[in-house]
Amino acid sequence: MRVERPRPLHNPADLLRDRLVRQVRAVFNDQAAGEQPVPVSDDALFARDTPIRLVHADIVAMMVGGIRSLLLQMLHPHALQGVLDHSNFREDMQGRLRRTARFIAVTTFAHRDEAQAAIARVNRIHEQVRGTLPDGTPYSARDPRTLAFVHLAEAESFLLAYRRFVQPAMPRRDQDEYFRQFAQVARALGADPVPETRAEAEALTRAMRGELRGSAAAREIARLVLQDSAATGAEAVQHILGTAAVDLLPPFARAQLGLAAPGITALPARLATGAMAGTLRWAFRQR
Repeated sequence: MRVERPRPLHNPADLLRDRLVRQVRAVFNDQAAGEQPVPVSDDALFARDTPIRLVHADIVAMMVGGIRSLLLQMLHPHALQGVLDHSNFREDMQGRLRRTARFIAVTTFAHRDEAQAAIARVNRIHEQVRGTLPDGTPYSARDPRTLAFVHLAEAESFLLAYRRFVQPAMPRRDQDEYFRQFAQVARALGADPVPETRAEAEALTRAMRGELRGSAAAREIARLVLQDSAATGAEAVQHILGTAAVDLLPPFARAQLGLAAPGITALPARLATGAMAGTLRWAFRQR
């Protein structure tokens, strides 16, 4: 008679890790549609352990940066009108956030063929996104300068959140390399001009500031983004991430979006966000 060996007791830390990983994956993957996490490839557009892979791997920093980026994008009249005319954001804000996150993941971590296919797919979609602003000015999602601002908002926001919550002393050369790497995706999408260093990004931000406008529609979307940004149903987490993102906005952007500076709530939000970031890095064995 064969005697069954007793099964080893599960390590409580491993059980907690598994639970956290499953919860995070449920947020970023449409499980109802059978969507799975993006597989990490050694033949991606970018090598392992390079700045773009490190920045885009940090879940909490990317969530905070993604919220900040969307808020900024709504100040660009062409980007805003494209969302108003060609998006069901009011009914599916979570889906929009999830699709954006997946595009970033595929172009950063997946096999280069999958990354190129994702870029081609987005370019085809952008071909259909066109119309006119309320003043009659035509807009197109293929406009290089509009794409440049969208990319700029993303790149600066992701890196800023990473530096705030993960690596405050990130070397300047690594920051510049991040912009150089991310520029490859931006150019493939048709963006121009595209910064390749942090200094170039800061200069372009100053140059494009005059093109940004606050509006009732932008303020409405900002409210929706801050309500649905965490996409977890956990109101406390959602509020913390949203507060952290608003805290990272430049003052002019908060003013144009009708958002108050976090004030005394900023420090608790920073501490809580930093703690969440560290916990998820532990869960995903990134540290």
